[in-house]
Parts: sequence; structure tokens; C-alpha cells
Amino acid sequence: MLIDIDPQFNATQCLFSDKEYIKYVEDNKDTIITVFEDTISKANTVKGLRQKSSKSLKAIRPYKFSKDFHILPGNLNLYRMEMAPGSGKENRLKKYIKEIQQIEKYDYIIIDTPPTPSIWMTSALIASDYYLIPVKPDPISYIGIDLLKNIIEDKRENLDLTIKCIGLVFTMVEREDSIIYNNAVSKIKSGEWNKLKYKKYIPKRTDIAKWQLNKSFILDVGDERIKSSLINIIDEKLC
Repeated sequence: MLIDIDPQFNATQCLFSDKEYIKYVEDNKDTIITVFEDTISKANTVKGLRQKSSKSLKAIRPYKFSKDFHILPGNLNLYRMEMAPGSGKENRLKKYIKEIQQIEKYDYIIIDTPPTPSIWMTSALIASDYYLIPVKPDPISYIGIDLLKNIIEDKRENLDLTIKCIGLVFTMVEREDSIIYNNAVSKIKSGEWNKLKYKKYIPKRTDIAKWQLNKSFILDVGDERIKSSLINIIDEKLC
């Protein structure tokens, strides 16, 4: 199962066309925002405002993209939702996962989070056992991972979390023999991230954006190198 808690909801856009998503929302199907809605909220309709009762967590159902892959889609309206830290709402995602696991028994639940600190990232950290960092091998990106680690460690200590980092994966690698790539590898090897860096990486492919727009998965397309890279990364994670 994939849960998209990033307000930009890019993961959702890779799986739904514009028309499909609009219809999904208009049909009052569940999105990530359903998890955080107040008990009574107001929703805009053509006829004006109406009262809307929020669902119980156990009643929230993800979209079944296929037999073996479900998604709780993102929602752009997360930007508009106010959720003060310490209100208790940041625990709702963890509670929801506990409820849905009793029904579906997922092998893995992946939460796509925003890249910057927010109440949504905090909610994902509270709900998770592990986190994985994808990073582009350039100076700006790998400097940011130290900042991210400090943020997560601060949350872990203050909220008494047990979440652990299970790796650092390079993405959008243009050339393995490039100066930028080798400098990034050297930087990682010289610090504490060395033991967490995955051996394999995702190479840069302009076609990936095209596949995303066509709702295609990497494993279903014809690029054997990138398929092999993804499979090896998953194998390394499982080991």
C-alpha cells in the first residue's frame, strides 16, 4: 500500500489521470485528507455549504489500483488544512494504519512524505518503523541529508519514536564516471552515511517522466538497466 501525504501529491499524479482523479474526488472517495478531517466539517457544494460527518478510521478505504497494490491518494487541500502541533491529530495516520492492517494485511506500507519539515512529515514519522532517503548526487542535495537527519533525530527524541533509517539511495544519476557523481560518493564515504548508502542507484532517464504521465511502472517498461537497478535496490533493502 502507498499512502501519499505529500501536499504536492506527485505519487498520486503518477497513478491517476486528471479526469480520473477529479471523478474520484467528486465521488467522495477517500484520500489522505479523510484521515485528518474533523468530526464535523463544512464542504462546498454547488448549492452552498453543507455539513459533512467525518468517517471513522476503520471505514476509510484505499483505492485498489491492482490486486497487489493499493493507494490512499494525496489531496492538494492539505495545504489549506490547519493542524496545530500537539493537537493529537498527528497520531491519526498511525491509528489509521493499525486499523487498515487488520483488514488488508499489507506486506509493506510506503508513505510518500513532503521533503521539508511539516506536521505531515511528523505524522509520517510517528506512523513509520523505518525511513529511506532518495537523494540526487549533487552538492546541494547531499548537504541537505545531514539537515534532514537532524530534524528526524530531533523528532525521534522529542516524540519518543523508534524509527530507524534503512538507507540512502542515489537517484537521477547521469553518469557513474562523472565528477559530480564521484564527488558525491566520496563525500558520503567520508561520513556516517557510508554504511547506509545502497550499492545500486536509479540512473537518470528522460523517459521516466513520460512513463509517469502514462501511469506506467518501471518494472513494466522496456528499459532493462533501470529495471535491474530498481530490483537490486529492493533486494538490497530486503536483505
